[in-house]
Amino acid sequence: MEGNKRKQAGKEEKSHRDAVGSFGRATQDVWGGAILENKRTRQIFPFLLFLAGLAFIYITNDYVLENKVRQITKIEREIKDLRYEYISVKSDLMTLSKQSQLAKRLESIGIKETNEPVKTLIIYQKQGK
Repeated sequence: MEGNKRKQAGKEEKSHRDAVGSFGRATQDVWGGAILENKRTRQIFPFLLFLAGLAFIYITNDYVLENKVRQITKIEREIKDLRYEYISVKSDLMTLSKQSQLAKRLESIGIKETNEPVKTLIIYQKQGK
């Protein structure tokens, strides 16, 4: 049992106050600019710039991608509308090109449909010469 007491007595527990104090000091170093004087910080500064560049590229890429998606959605909607218009115009054309519809429209001009069957002319040519 004494072994346990020694271990507990030798242990130093970090209090919540110490953790907040180190965080406060780190924050003060960052805001005060003292962190830039640190040798380790100067060594990793190019890497931090590289990470910042990657973050900028990532954000830009995401923005461009969102614009492309919006454009694709807009074009798909426009294609859908044009397809509906095409079907409507095609239906109107089929209705207007029926023989009964043509007869009604030509009757107003004065042209009437004939009741006689069509006559076929056959021309024979001489072969030779």
